[in-house]
Amino acid sequence: MDNIGDTIEISAEKFKKILDHSSDEIFVIDDQKKIIYVNKLCEKHYGLKPSEVIGEYNMSLFEKEYWRPSIVPLVFEKMEPITIKQTTYIGTELITTAIPIINEQNKIELVVITAQELQNLTSLKEYNENNDSDTNAFPQQALFTNSEKMKHIIKFCKKIAKVDSTVLIQGDSGTGKGVLASYIHQISDRKDGPFLTINCAAIPENLLESELFGYAKGSFTGANANGKHGLVEEAEGGTLFLDEIGELSLKIQAKILHLIQEHEFIPIGGRKPKKVDIRIIAATNRHLIDMVKNKEFREDLFYRLNVIDIKLPPLKERTEDIIPLTYYFLNKFNNKFSVNRTISQECLDIIANYSWPGNIRQLENVIERLVITSDSVIYADDLPEVIFQNTKNKSLYLTHSSLDSAIKEIEKEFIRKSFKKLKSSRKVAKELNISQTRANNLIREYCEDLKEN
Repeated sequence: MDNIGDTIEISAEKFKKILDHSSDEIFVIDDQKKIIYVNKLCEKHYGLKPSEVIGEYNMSLFEKEYWRPSIVPLVFEKMEPITIKQTTYIGTELITTAIPIINEQNKIELVVITAQELQNLTSLKEYNENNDSDTNAFPQQALFTNSEKMKHIIKFCKKIAKVDSTVLIQGDSGTGKGVLASYIHQISDRKDGPFLTINCAAIPENLLESELFGYAKGSFTGANANGKHGLVEEAEGGTLFLDEIGELSLKIQAKILHLIQEHEFIPIGGRKPKKVDIRIIAATNRHLIDMVKNKEFREDLFYRLNVIDIKLPPLKERTEDIIPLTYYFLNKFNNKFSVNRTISQECLDIIANYSWPGNIRQLENVIERLVITSDSVIYADDLPEVIFQNTKNKSLYLTHSSLDSAIKEIEKEFIRKSFKKLKSSRKVAKELNISQTRANNLIREYCEDLKEN
């Protein structure tokens, strides 16, 4: 038996593995406030891999708004352990502690920063508010991105938000056109006014006109005796978002054109025009220029709408955002359903390599389903079949450098799916045409988490 005093050597690789499996995020910065180490949990909180963080200055990432507020100035000022609450840009709330390491000259040599998700804490004894900064300073509908395309779009939105020009947002279904419209409103001078949305494709034409423009009293049988204000009038001082504007009839297109040009409208059955102060943002997943050529969309309205145009890329062209969006939705639905699901690395790899034809909306729906239907850990075989099969082989080639490891991964997939369905080693052996002894051994190796307690 080894003596208690014997030195146990741990390689740098093993030590890194230990830190990567910590339940806390770990940051280490030097005396110049440069990040010299971070463990793998930063990917969950910020959608950034450790290699993208190490070597960066802490202030550089803070200025990019990955978290708020910053704990680093406090610890350098007070030169003592500090604990504050932080919020990351994907909405994760953290209790963060920074501990300074002081050298013989009584100067900070290193700062070790640990962060734990607020929802995982059972005790907040260490939490104390040492900062008066607003920890909830992100906009309610904040956009977050690691994609250069999206960063350019957000920068552009900040420029055009301060003016009242009409905006046309184009992009495939599910790319976040409504979120972007709301973001423009939130950072505009109209932010204290209403932001009203109408989906032009979801309401029949005979109802859509009254929903938009309202009607005068007694204008038709069954109408409200006092008349009705439409969304155009209700949006006074704010923003009206016309989603799927390509679905409007030519008749209503003419009224929208008049509204944009003259800042006035006439309710159904009314005689006098009403002035209105609103900004219009429109969105479509259709090619309006082709509709203009086919006489399906008014050319004059198209050019009135297209004063400022924004084209949102599909999710497959901003793959850097798939992981942070995954964690954003995971946090959202964990909170909504009062659970604490985590997600396996294998499952993340498959999610990151899927093409997502339904874009962000499809990703959100899939994560909601996984949170509802999975156990404490979301595994690859919990994914919908279409995603699992379409990306599994690709993921294997990307993540396994040898034939043996790829075969082992396929073996694991078959055993887990079979045992999850059949819950019996005898039935698994029969289904996969292997001996029961081998089935038992493989189940022990791959399926411990699937066994009933």
